[in-house]
Amino acid sequence: MTAVGIDAVEVWTGNLKLDLAETFAPEKGDDPEKYTKGLGLRASSFPDSYEDIVTMGANASKELMDRKGLTPDDIGRIDVATESSFDNSKPISTYIAGCLEQVYDGDFHHANKGERKFACIAGTQSVDDAYNWIRAGRNRGRSAIVVATDTALYARGDAGEATQGAGAVALLISEDPDLVELSTHQGYGSADETDFLKPNQQFPSVDGKRSVQVYLARMREALEDYESVAGDVHIDDFVYAPFHTPFPGMVRKAAALAYRHVTRDTGVEEELAEGIGRQPRRESFDDDGQYEEAVREYMDALKETEQYRDWYAGTVDPTLSIARDVGNWYTASVHLARISALKTALETGRDVAGESMLVASYGSGAQAEIHGETVQDGWEEEIAALDIDEQVADRYDLSWAEYEQVHDRHNHETDSELEEFTAPEAEFVFDGWGRMGERKYTYVE
Repeated sequence: MTAVGIDAVEVWTGNLKLDLAETFAPEKGDDPEKYTKGLGLRASSFPDSYEDIVTMGANASKELMDRKGLTPDDIGRIDVATESSFDNSKPISTYIAGCLEQVYDGDFHHANKGERKFACIAGTQSVDDAYNWIRAGRNRGRSAIVVATDTALYARGDAGEATQGAGAVALLISEDPDLVELSTHQGYGSADETDFLKPNQQFPSVDGKRSVQVYLARMREALEDYESVAGDVHIDDFVYAPFHTPFPGMVRKAAALAYRHVTRDTGVEEELAEGIGRQPRRESFDDDGQYEEAVREYMDALKETEQYRDWYAGTVDPTLSIARDVGNWYTASVHLARISALKTALETGRDVAGESMLVASYGSGAQAEIHGETVQDGWEEEIAALDIDEQVADRYDLSWAEYEQVHDRHNHETDSELEEFTAPEAEFVFDGWGRMGERKYTYVE
């Protein structure tokens, strides 16, 4: 059976930066470590006045096509995942295709286009759709482009304000991929939840405490469901474990839960028991409260053990390197985590070809998906081609007053004009409004 997976990726970050320790924390009267250590974030990316989900997605897609030498005829499908859409009818993929047709010979009239919505998991769902399309033999030899693009903004003063971010990841889904092959096995955890939602509004309504609980619960269900088809997961089966990353602090919680789950009834648990005891079992306690307290105590002790710390440092922490400097990109976050892991492997000289990764996606509302991926022989060349470090370094550093202006500019309920902070070059830009109130775009050389 021909391998299907992610052939290549490209990243486009918003051109502006908000430093959480130097700019955000002093304005809020907070200790900078609340953000740098608590949330695990140093900075957030923001779109300049001429940027939005279309420009970022189109720019990432153009970089992808240029690097891979692709033409419109090579692409049979364009899917966009976003929870920042401004049109309830026309998919963002049509806008992105229209942008690309400005710079390539030919067109995408033959390509199927769509838009996925399920909070942050929609990017992975779109990858699944493209995978299934190819597996079904309906692609006629063509590849698919999946774009995960978002402006993850919160209302001013909201608890999530420090986790904001803006950017896009474009993924090329193909046969015989150069980056990773996707597994046929998947696991899901899904329930009707009200932890985070946007009922006809731009900024989310969030129950922060509940959202953490739902994230962890759905991830546990997804892992159990994955094991039901793929077999038990062992702690050394996977070289990296990229998680959906609303902020790195959330991943720390999920990783500890996953470690506890996959080490239960194994030699690792018995080895740990010499120092911290065996994991609590529900049947050993008279009520839920006692059991939950015992679990909390065990987890606190687990996270201090050398075994867990070594595993986390090698398997999870490398997936967070980009997120720390760009914040939450919603649908693109887990795909940034994958890139971060492989980028770390490249920088440390670690050959991971043939190794497996366990990828954990999540979307509020709520659903988690876990699947496996196998790193392909061409991964080093693909990751080496990315310029994410340069993009992050070149962002304009906003003052607090400038941040307030940028936030107002991208607030749909305000009518705020703003001069750009950066000069666009070789990229698509927002270029005003059309006769039916549609957004217009152009390419700046």
